[in-house]
Amino acid sequence: MNRSAATPAVIPDEIRSDVETLWRYHDLGHQLRRCDVGIGLGSHDLGVAAAATRLFHEGLFPWIVFTGANAPTTIERFPRGEAVHYREYAVEHGVPADSILVEPRATNTAQNLDYSRQLLAERQIPVRSVLLMSRPYQQRRAFATCKLIWPDVEVVCASNPLGLDEYVRSIGDVRRVVDMLVGDTQRIEVYAERGFAVPQEVPDEVRAAFGRLVAAGYTSRLV
Repeated sequence: MNRSAATPAVIPDEIRSDVETLWRYHDLGHQLRRCDVGIGLGSHDLGVAAAATRLFHEGLFPWIVFTGANAPTTIERFPRGEAVHYREYAVEHGVPADSILVEPRATNTAQNLDYSRQLLAERQIPVRSVLLMSRPYQQRRAFATCKLIWPDVEVVCASNPLGLDEYVRSIGDVRRVVDMLVGDTQRIEVYAERGFAVPQEVPDEVRAAFGRLVAAGYTSRLV
């Protein structure tokens, strides 16, 4: 059975406050401005492509790189690869095909950024600033990873501008969203300790909310 059909897309009252705490933590609230390139990080969320398309049409960057192969959470939805499906969405919604570069190999955020940097260098596109587009709860980790992998560029982060409840409805699966939100919170510290990202502060209220959600069983995306 399709999980999204079996699970109502409503956050249970008993975890709502903790989910909201983590949601706010990962939203960096960056002021958007024009950058040299927009990079859409592959995931299960087509909202990344929607955000990239909208911001391209608003003139915030002249180039889009869509990056991503597949993961267990995306292979069914995007069988030809995350970046390929993102490109198809953008072209269908008016982005010129020659303004889009596709990086189809990356399977994690560090590779997303490293391979995108290599691709842009091969195309001789100068990059001093990047606008990273990701799932809403991936913003902080994407920023921390980029600052390590690509330290000489200015980084602005953005996502499809949905509130928490609207985002959950767009995905159609509360458990998937909460599990991944919990997993991304854990990765902030774990990936910094492993040398995959720069350190980020984790406030006490975020640690407490994370711990309660883990205790409640939202653990499928923990490393």
